Amino acid sequence: MAHLYRLTPTSEQEAAMRDHCSHARYVWNLCVEQQSWWRPGRPSAPNWAEQSCQLTEARAEFNWLRAGSRVVQAQAIRDFGEAMNQFFAGTHFRPRWRKAGQDEGFRVTEVGRTYGVRRLSRHVGVVQVPKVGWVRFRWSRDVPEGVKSYRVTMDRAGRWHVSFTAPQPALDRQPTGAVVGIDRGVRTALVTSDGQHYRAPRISDRRTARYLSLQRRMARQQKGSRKREKTKRAMARITAGVTDRRRDWAEKVSTRLVMDHDVIVLENLNTRGMTRKPAPKPDPDQPGTHLRNGARAKGTLSRGILASSWGTLARRSEQKAVASGALVIYVNPKHTSQQCRVCGHIAAGNRESQAVFRCVKCGHEDHADVNAAKNVLARGLALTGVSAHAPGHGAPSPRKPAKAAAGTTREAV
Repeated sequence: MAHLYRLTPTSEQEAAMRDHCSHARYVWNLCVEQQSWWRPGRPSAPNWAEQSCQLTEARAEFNWLRAGSRVVQAQAIRDFGEAMNQFFAGTHFRPRWRKAGQDEGFRVTEVGRTYGVRRLSRHVGVVQVPKVGWVRFRWSRDVPEGVKSYRVTMDRAGRWHVSFTAPQPALDRQPTGAVVGIDRGVRTALVTSDGQHYRAPRISDRRTARYLSLQRRMARQQKGSRKREKTKRAMARITAGVTDRRRDWAEKVSTRLVMDHDVIVLENLNTRGMTRKPAPKPDPDQPGTHLRNGARAKGTLSRGILASSWGTLARRSEQKAVASGALVIYVNPKHTSQQCRVCGHIAAGNRESQAVFRCVKCGHEDHADVNAAKNVLARGLALTGVSAHAPGHGAPSPRKPAKAAAGTTREAV
């Protein structure tokens, strides 16, 4: 995982680091271009050694490239090679072009030899950047030991950060024997099987109005002008504030879940596919035109899913659970919101509204999201070998109350 810290460079240091970002992006894009020319039957794309020789020749020819740091530029080549290896391994997507203003950053290696990190005071540390010197950052927590590289980035709001890659530290927790099922939604981001509701932070109405006002202002401004860039930066600051609050919320909630439970059961949701833009539908009767594909409604749903931080919450919970001795299980999400946890009857009419669940067969009533979370939990218990009562996925008949199974919550039975 990446341990992120806020950098506070001077104006001179910031200008030099911007140049480093430009050089790293330039080298990376050249590597992407070389790789894009490869086709079956053609000679293979240049490897790392050949690209390093090409970098030496380019630095000898162009003064602006030679003025930058070779460490930063050579590391961009190494990063591209690693990205291609991950692509061929099937774990990541193909490396794409990097754009100015969106992918600003560079990486530095060999920490402890040429470059390093020091602590100046309780809340201030310094990190050494090639041809920039010691740059201050906020020491918000201890820097991981044994780091061999760090990455300097600038977000769209103009804020600089340094991140150190290190394994996820284990949480100071004790086994509790408790398990929990989680239903993720749009209106309420997270509902647990024991009835806890968690809402992700949302952008306020005041900030929404401000953002829309800036958006209209930017539409009237000339592309490439300084005023337009200033407006974009103001919009990015609003977005960055909301993103920071959501990330902080996901970190706190995932920590609480791992600290309080030994087993966490989640739905196996394809978040990337659920938020993908719908494909256009050509009109067969009128060539050149398209039919309605529900893109506007899909866009509203996608924004709600992304605002609920489904992926971040699941990823961080799994990382912390693995490091801390807990277990995260993913189950099939099919019909979890339409199935009665008591009798197992599945029907769309069981869910009267977003919050009300009333089984049309047995009359069982519950909060719709809590009922879904209990179904998720029961499916997870079935995978772990805990006995389950058919057909309600581990939910016994209300006429025969049973004691809670060891390691489960009362609502899971």
